[in-house]
Amino acid sequence: MEENMMNTKKCACAHHQMVPIFIVFLGLIFLLRALGTLSYEVVSIIWPILIILVGLQKMFKGKCKCC
Repeated sequence: MEENMMNTKKCACAHHQMVPIFIVFLGLIFLLRALGTLSYEVVSIIWPILIILVGLQKMFKGKCKCC
């Protein structure tokens, strides 16, 4: 079983990478807000837009071969 887990390849499909990319962007936005680079108003506009974009991408993207 250990050998099987070591030989598995990660999927290169773009829609499988959206959630990790979204989490990184969301974290970056809140980090920049905490550092004072972005204002609260900008952050309150950006993060809902990111959620909407991820949702639209999931909704209109077809299934890949691995799904």
